[in-house]
Amino acid sequence: MRNYIIADNQELTRFALESLIRQDEENAVYRAFDRAGLVALLKEHESAVVLLDYTLFDFADEEQLLIIAERFNLSDWILISDELTPPFIRRVIYSSHQFSVVFKDGPLNEVKEAIKAVERHSRYLSQRALESIITQQQEEEKTDNILTQTETEIVKAIAQGKTTKEIAAERFASVHTITTHRKNIFRKLGINTAHDVIKYALRAGLVDSSEFYI
Repeated sequence: MRNYIIADNQELTRFALESLIRQDEENAVYRAFDRAGLVALLKEHESAVVLLDYTLFDFADEEQLLIIAERFNLSDWILISDELTPPFIRRVIYSSHQFSVVFKDGPLNEVKEAIKAVERHSRYLSQRALESIITQQQEEEKTDNILTQTETEIVKAIAQGKTTKEIAAERFASVHTITTHRKNIFRKLGINTAHDVIKYALRAGLVDSSEFYI
């Protein structure tokens, strides 16, 4: 027997998931309709399996989700949504082994397999989730090869909130030289703003969320 918390605001999906879970009559099913309700249920059932549609719930970002999962580290999570971005999937699954990922428009068998996996405290990643991670990794590796070592270091400095003048001083270079590097970086990455540089640096693993400023 396991406790399940369905955190999905689509009524049809809730009904379908509950039907699957109750095939084992010993399972207990609870419903959460917002983040506060989900936390309250986890306090009562710390080792529950959470079936969450992240895109329809009131999480500010994935960091908030990861904090809750870490707080209730005996819980297992199945993320089931219409659309999850590759950076989101990679961030979540690399941060914690508590998460499995399936998609609502995928085969029903994948949902069943995910439920079976978490009953054994194992992770399940659908084929689509795996492919999205691999594809993003390959794209980033191609982009990484485009940038020189110096340009990569400047990208990291920009993401850490350093100005062109500060970067120039650290590298014993002129402001003009750093400005030229910035232009080349923007052109190679196909971006237009420093904010885009930050997003690239996060995706590429050059910095983490504690190192940059927006």
